[in-house]
Amino acid sequence: MIDHKTGTRQEWLAARLELLEAEKALTRRSDEVARQRQELPWVRIDKEYTFATDGGPASLVDLFAGRSQLLVYHFMFGPDYEAGCPSCSAIADGFDGSVVHLANHDVTLHAVSEAPLPKLQAYKQRMGWSFPWASSFGGDFNHDFHVTHTEEEWQSGAVDYNFRSMNVRPSASGEELPFLNQIASSVGTDWPTYRRQGPGMSAFVLDDGVVYHTYSTYERGVDAIWGMYQWLDRAPLGRNEDGFWWRRHDEYDN
Repeated sequence: MIDHKTGTRQEWLAARLELLEAEKALTRRSDEVARQRQELPWVRIDKEYTFATDGGPASLVDLFAGRSQLLVYHFMFGPDYEAGCPSCSAIADGFDGSVVHLANHDVTLHAVSEAPLPKLQAYKQRMGWSFPWASSFGGDFNHDFHVTHTEEEWQSGAVDYNFRSMNVRPSASGEELPFLNQIASSVGTDWPTYRRQGPGMSAFVLDDGVVYHTYSTYERGVDAIWGMYQWLDRAPLGRNEDGFWWRRHDEYDN
């Protein structure tokens, strides 16, 4: 039985109106943060990147697909993975249907991963997705945007991620190992191999033939595009999490 206070409709309405004021303030603050995000200085990208796509080799400009804005989801799928990250897969379930709407608003949404293209194509077919997905295998794109790390970086405990140097190795106590190993095994690897990738998203603009990097976010910064959590935050019990509960959409026991 759930232990939660109950009340009359009048009590609920009074509490709801108080919450509404907090929600309105949060919306206004979110609008202000969005404005600050869009006012960040643009950084010109002169480096040439090459991607493998369904249509053949492509440059970063090609990923724009004729539009002026490009959003890249850095999907965790390393060369040694046997399947895509289940968390990234849940996020992709949410944005797959948004691609066509963004495309008709001068924005291309494109996933990029380090795994070779055939792996991405096979997994995409398994999941039933339609969004464009490019491989950066053999190039510097993932490293330059801090979502892929070398084994040496991982071992050193000084990975450059989310705008700071951080240690993603398990602690000496090893208390979190069962949880971490469960996540890693879901893609067919161990934790050190799994965590050499990281989630994130980056934004770019194409202006007069020049590509500029405008924004990137990592870690909890991708919460806003993880659709199921936006629903759970409004469910009666909230996120109500106990460990690694989510799965790929074809792995739940229905």
